[in-house]
Amino acid sequence: MTTPGVAIITGASRGLGAAIALRLAADGRPVAVNYLRGREGAEAVVARIRERGGVAEAYGADVVAEDGVTALVDEVTRTLGPVTAVVANATGPQPEVGIDDLTWQTHLDQLEFFVKSPTLLVRAALPSMRAAGGGRVVLIGSDLADRAAPLMSAYVAAKSAQVGLTKVWAKELGPDGITVNLVQPGWIPVERHAGIDSAAYEAEVPLRRMGTPEDVAAMVGHLVSDAGGFVTGQRITVNGGHVI
Repeated sequence: MTTPGVAIITGASRGLGAAIALRLAADGRPVAVNYLRGREGAEAVVARIRERGGVAEAYGADVVAEDGVTALVDEVTRTLGPVTAVVANATGPQPEVGIDDLTWQTHLDQLEFFVKSPTLLVRAALPSMRAAGGGRVVLIGSDLADRAAPLMSAYVAAKSAQVGLTKVWAKELGPDGITVNLVQPGWIPVERHAGIDSAAYEAEVPLRRMGTPEDVAAMVGHLVSDAGGFVTGQRITVNGGHVI
């Protein structure tokens, strides 16, 4: 791990994913900036990385589709190099759905992003990680797994499932030198939250401020670095102490 390999960050055209891509590139990793529809945003992230002397490319792919993930990892390997870090950040709509209207499809919609996609990504990247003698997997979760917000049971169930994935995969992949961790942000206002008043939430945070994408990126940066090489199977909450 002393020579950083390529990192794939899914859903990295904006928000948390963009901040994570910028951080990992600044730390010396070539970065694959994945997007589904936000091509312009992804290319803007790549441009910022290159302006700062980093290495990055933008890759369009549907990371809940098996063929899409396989093609993504193959293309990244061909153009940037072997993948040794995966940050599963991509997400989709998060509707409020009460139990009266909850369907199995509602659950599946969330499980696709938070269980299926990380599974596909890790499987596709395993050969290159093993060949490199180690790797890093970081899942981006949510502190809603602990806060249990009403009307969010499908989302909370899928995010809670990531806790189990993290622990099991850490045990399975530890002998290969691959660490697996879960970063659980609190509410981190990004572009899609523009215009929402955060004052009430902020007042409940012991540090009395809202988190930033860079706060989350800093934790991910640590976990994928050599300094984070003895941390695995953990869920680390980045929310200023909001769920104490």
